[in-house]
Amino acid sequence: MEKIYVLDTNVLLHDPLAIFAFGEHKVVIPMTVLEELDVIKDRRDKDVSREARMAINTIDRIVGNAAPKALLEGVPIYTHSQDDTPSPLQNQGNLAVYPDQKIANIDNVPFLNSNHDHANDNRIINVALSLQATHPRTPVCLVTKDINMRIKAKGSGLERVEDYRKDKVLDDVDLLSKGYTHFEGSFWEGIEKVKTEQHGRHTIHLIPKVAIEPLYPNMFLIDDMEFVGFICNIDDKYAYVLDINKQSLMHQSFWGIHPRNLEQAMAFYLLRHDNSDLMIMTGPAGSGKTLLALAYALQVSMEEKRFNKIIVARSTPPMAEDIGFLPGTEEEKMAPWLAAFDDNLEILHGADEHAFSSIDYVKQKANIQFKSLNFMRGRSFNNALIIIDEAQGLTQFQLKSIVTRVGTNSRIIVLGNLAQIDNKYINPLTSGLTYLVEKCKDFSYASIMHVNGIERSRLAEFAEENL
Repeated sequence: MEKIYVLDTNVLLHDPLAIFAFGEHKVVIPMTVLEELDVIKDRRDKDVSREARMAINTIDRIVGNAAPKALLEGVPIYTHSQDDTPSPLQNQGNLAVYPDQKIANIDNVPFLNSNHDHANDNRIINVALSLQATHPRTPVCLVTKDINMRIKAKGSGLERVEDYRKDKVLDDVDLLSKGYTHFEGSFWEGIEKVKTEQHGRHTIHLIPKVAIEPLYPNMFLIDDMEFVGFICNIDDKYAYVLDINKQSLMHQSFWGIHPRNLEQAMAFYLLRHDNSDLMIMTGPAGSGKTLLALAYALQVSMEEKRFNKIIVARSTPPMAEDIGFLPGTEEEKMAPWLAAFDDNLEILHGADEHAFSSIDYVKQKANIQFKSLNFMRGRSFNNALIIIDEAQGLTQFQLKSIVTRVGTNSRIIVLGNLAQIDNKYINPLTSGLTYLVEKCKDFSYASIMHVNGIERSRLAEFAEENL
C-alpha cells in the first residue's frame, strides 16, 4: 500500500538526500519547506547553508521540467548518473510539492493557526492534516526531527508522526562497539574447541567464529582472569586470537606517558598497530583520550620520524562557524578551541626547566598545525598524522568529508565523547562519531577503543559519576 510522507525542513537539512529514502511511497514537500530552505541557503553557517542548497538541487533534479499539475500530483523520483542521465530507482516513488498557502478550511479538521509569528511548523502540520482528510484510505505520515513538532502534530489529530531514522545505525547507544568484549570469569570456560599455534614469540589461538560474539577485526577479548586476546585476523571458520601478556601491555609508553588502566593500555596497543589507518577513541571527559593521542603523535613524529606533520583540528559550535572575525592567522584563530592540546602539552613538558620554551620547541619540531575543519574540505593530507578532537558534534557527512582527506602514508585519530554533544541537531544515535564507529568496525584497517576511567582527579571522577 502506498503511503504519503510529508517532510519537515530539518529532515532535508539533516540529510539532503532523504527524498530517496522512502522507497515506492509518495514524498510531499510543503511550499513552506521550500521557502525555509531558500532562506537558510544564504546563512553564514556554511554547513547548514550547504545542506540547504544540496536539498534544493536534489528537488530540482527530480522535478526537472514537470508541469505544475504533474508536480502537484507527484513526479517519479529518479537518480542521476555522472552524465546527468536520469535512472529510475528500484522501488520508485514520486515527489510532490504541496502549495500549503491554498489550504482551505475543512469542517472537522483541526487546523492549527498559521497566521502568527513562527507559524511555519503549523503550516507544515496543516499540510499533513489536509492530506489525511482528503486521502482517508492512504496512510499519511509527518516526518520531522523536531520533538515538539511531533507532539503538536499528534495533539492536532495527525495519526502518524515519525522521526527520521534512516541515519541511525543503532537503536541504543549502549550497543555501540567499544573495541573489546569482557567475559565474566574465565574466557576459556565458554570455548569448547581451540587450536593453538606458535609463531616465534607469538601465541595465536584459532577459535571458531561462532564461539565469539560480537566479532570484528582488531578487537580485544578480556576476562576476569587477566587473559587478554587480540583478534588479528578472521576467515570463514576461525578468529585468530593473539595471546597478549597483560603485564607487558601495561608497561607500554609514549613520550614518557604510561597507561593507567587496561583500556588505556589497549588504546596504546592499537595506536602502535601499524595496520590501523583509522583509530577511533571514545570515552568520558578526563579519560585521557587527547593525552594518549598527543603523546603517540609526538613519539612517532619526533623520535620515529614516521610523519612530516601533525594536524590537529576539532569541531567548533557550530563546526563550520566562521572564524574570520577573530584576529591573526588560522592557527591563532583556532587557539581558543584547541586549548585542550596546549593543556596536554603542559602535562607532557610542564616539569621541564623551561616549560614554555620546551612546548614551543615541540610545536615547531613536530610541525604541529592547528586547522579549522571548515577549511579541510578539498585538501589532501600526505605523510601526516591527523587528530580530530570533539568529533561527537559532527554529522555523518562532515566526518566522511574529513576522513576522505587522508592521503598517502597518513593516519587519522578521531576522538569524542557522546555524552558531550553540543549540536542541537545531533543526538548520540545520529552523531557522525556513532556512524563512523559502526561503519568502520568491520574494516581491517580501522580500530576502536572506548577508554573508561576518569584520570584527571578524584573530584572529576565523582562529578562524572554523580553530578
